[in-house]
Amino acid sequence: MGKGKLLICATPIGNLKDITLRVLEELKGVDLIAAEDTRHTKKLLTRYGIKTKLTSYHEHNEIVKAKNLFRKLKDGSKIALVSDAGTPGLSDPGYHLIKTCVESGVDIEVLPGPCAAVSALVISGLPTDSFVFQGFSPKKKGERCRVLSELASGKRTLVFYESPHRVKNFLENSLEILGDRRMALVRELTKKFEEVIRGSITEVLSKIKDRELKGEIVVVFEGAKKKRDFDGKTVRNEVVILMSRGFGKKEAIKMVSKECELPKRVVYEAVKDISAKEGGN
Repeated sequence: MGKGKLLICATPIGNLKDITLRVLEELKGVDLIAAEDTRHTKKLLTRYGIKTKLTSYHEHNEIVKAKNLFRKLKDGSKIALVSDAGTPGLSDPGYHLIKTCVESGVDIEVLPGPCAAVSALVISGLPTDSFVFQGFSPKKKGERCRVLSELASGKRTLVFYESPHRVKNFLENSLEILGDRRMALVRELTKKFEEVIRGSITEVLSKIKDRELKGEIVVVFEGAKKKRDFDGKTVRNEVVILMSRGFGKKEAIKMVSKECELPKRVVYEAVKDISAKEGGN
């Protein structure tokens, strides 16, 4: 019985030419390819004349299938793990199998290549020296806002994956919690209709408001800037002054948020107990 090995193979994120010679060589030589979507991977294999046997390995069968693949590895099989696009394990199936192999001493080798998160970060024009990859944001608004709030004060660039039908709501939530910081919306990387929309969150929302976006999307936000010195008392005073001049509380919060370069939620928390009477109305 030979010694099995798991090969983590990065595949193209759009353009089928973006695959390494090393990955092609290994895909031809392994005993089995575990693919997120066998139909999708079959197109890649057909393009390069690879006839290696395929098996499905996706989020809905990951735990059960990992046990089967692990047994094959222990019996000496050489298995390539691929996702639909990019590097397996990053917002794609793979972690459970990789973790099992690590804990059991099965050999693992990673064959690097395309990664949408890194490609979008680099093309965004935002700082690349330190960043947070958050993957897909939660589907439910409350959970999504909680995640954004936890990241709001960090100085590192933020990288998210997002679906086309949710991206506008995601940006609106981000504007409220992160403030109107610089960003880039990167769509359809390496494909025919690749697009990068840069600007503040407000500007990007304006550019896409009447569009029906399609394809794979990566959203990159600039990290939080160092805020001007302020305290809760100063923020309260600014809001009270504006309310005394006839502005409504909601409008005053918005104005102070912009002036102090603070997320509206931060200002709201500082003044939520201010009454209309205290504001002079």
